[in-house]
Parts: sequence; structure tokens; C-alpha cells
Amino acid sequence: MSAESESVRKTENLPQWKEEEVDELVDFVESYNSVGVVSVTGIPSRQLQAMRRDLHGSAALRMSRNTLMTRALEEVDSGFEELVEHISGQVAFVGTNDNPFALFKKLEASKTPAPINAGEVAPNDVVIPEGDTGVDPGPFVGELQQVGASARIMDGSIKVTEDSTVLEAGEEVSAQLANVLNELGIEPKEVGLDLRSVYSEGTLFDPEDLDIDVEEYEADLKAGVAAATNLSVNAVYPTSRTAGQLLSKGAMEAKSVGLQAAIEDEELMPDLVRKADSQLRALAALIDDEEALPEELRGVEPAAPAAEESEDTEEQADEDTEAEADADEDAADDDDGDDDGGEGLGAMFG
Repeated sequence: MSAESESVRKTENLPQWKEEEVDELVDFVESYNSVGVVSVTGIPSRQLQAMRRDLHGSAALRMSRNTLMTRALEEVDSGFEELVEHISGQVAFVGTNDNPFALFKKLEASKTPAPINAGEVAPNDVVIPEGDTGVDPGPFVGELQQVGASARIMDGSIKVTEDSTVLEAGEEVSAQLANVLNELGIEPKEVGLDLRSVYSEGTLFDPEDLDIDVEEYEADLKAGVAAATNLSVNAVYPTSRTAGQLLSKGAMEAKSVGLQAAIEDEELMPDLVRKADSQLRALAALIDDEEALPEELRGVEPAAPAAEESEDTEEQADEDTEAEADADEDAADDDDGDDDGGEGLGAMFG
């Protein structure tokens, strides 16, 4: 049986309302640049509605039966069928025209602490912190000790004497521990939309692909740009970004050679005169017999020799080149000829 016949057969076997639901799901998937699957397990209805409101304008949620969501993805095809393996349990579609990084950041920011119930699996280690519980002496100290906390009665109150790990990640929460945590106001889990995977522009992204430190990533990019710029300049390899710096460096080096060789060039004359004046003043300051000096040079203090400037010109040129490379890196975000690189990076991470 051909794939087309199989598709027709599946559709014919669906009740009318399911066909309409699949059509709506298909429209939802095709309406967004990025579509993902999120887990909604354990999220109370009221909080889920609040999350929908928070996402309004940037993303949308669409819930349905898992079998119908699967059918919709398979019908759309175009790579979206890769999301099928993530449809299990209580899930929903999330659609956005933002990039996946911005979507992940938005979903993570919407999560809130919540109490954990008996029978649930701890998502991470559950720790009762050291300190005063604020509970008056009584049977509660025994309950704390029974769940594994180091507790005792001190100064008219029940105190935990050290940070106590009472449950490890992956273990099931007992009714007794749930009551203790509730009494202490400890909320060891986060409630929110957990992104399982998102498909965007031909690529399937898992949460670990999207969970990056944006500031660190930007710093790495900037360091790479600076290193590449310095390499280009030091290797005298001209590019559109470094040609100006290379010309500037070459001009400064040529000037340095001209000053050292005392070449009588119109542009060098002011510097040559300053250099000669500096050398003359330095020499005059070394002569003890003022009678041997012209009147205008008697008692002069040695000026900062212009020669020093000339000798340091090449070194300064290298320093200026590095400074220009750093400045060029900062200016890259404002360069209209760089395909809006800065805006692209901002857009990538929301």
C-alpha cells in the first residue's frame, strides 16, 4: 500500500471531530517558524493559564491528545516529524516566530518554585538548610530527625544544626517528608513549561543545545574577533576590517624611519625641528660654562628629548594597532557593512 493510500486510509478512519482537530494542529505547526514540544506535567490549571498569558505576543500553546498531535506532525512532515519521539505524557505544542534560544530563555524565566507532593520524584537533591525553623518545641523535632535532618531543641525553638540532604535527586518523596517540607515552607521543585525539543528552520534543538551563558558566548565571540584582527595586522594580511589599521601602522613606521634618518621631508620637518631643539637643550644643560652658551640657552633645563618619541614610535604604533583592534571590535556592532552582526547576535538570544 502506497504512503498516499495509507494517509487516506488513516484519515477515513478518524471521526469528524478528530479530523478537524488534526487540521487545526497542522495549521498551528505551519503558522510558526519554530515549533516545540513542552511538558505540562504537574502544572495546576490556574498556573498554566497564567503562563499562557505571559507568553502572549511571543509564543502560543496548543494542547491536544498525543495521538492527534503525532498525526499532525506526520502530516506536516518537512522535518517536524522528528518531534514525534518527544510526545509522551502530558505535553503541548509551543509555537513562536522567535528563535529557539529566545524561546528557551522565555520558558525558563517563567518557572516558579512550588511544593513537592508525596509520590513525586525529586528533580534534584532536597536539602533542609541549617537554621531556626521557627517552630516551637514539640513532636516536630522528631519528624525532622526521622526524615534525616539534624535537628534539636535550642533556646526555646527547634533548630536544624547543619544543612541536611533528606532526599537525593531521582528518589520518591514520602508523605512524611512532604509534610515536613510543607511545614517549613520549602519548595524544592520548579513548576513551568519544560521544553523537550524544538524544530526550527531545518534543525532540531534539544534543551542542552539552547541552555547557554549568553554573556560568556558574546565574550568568546569578541575575543575571537580581537585575536583574528591582531593576527591579520601582525601578519600584514589585509582585509576589509584591518586595511585601515595596516595603513596607519605603515605610516607610523615610515615616519619613524624618516625621523631616525633625518630625511628632509615637508611633513617631517616640524618633528625634525622639535627633535633637534630637544637634543640641543639636552646638550646645553650638560655644559657647565655658561659663557660658552648663547644667552638664550643659559640656565635651561633639559627638555624631554624628541628623539625618545622617535625611538618609541614603532612600539607606540604596535600599541595603537592593538587599541584600534579593540575599538574596531566594539565598533563592529555599529558597522552598517557587517550585515547587522550585533543585531543578529542580540536577536539570536532574545
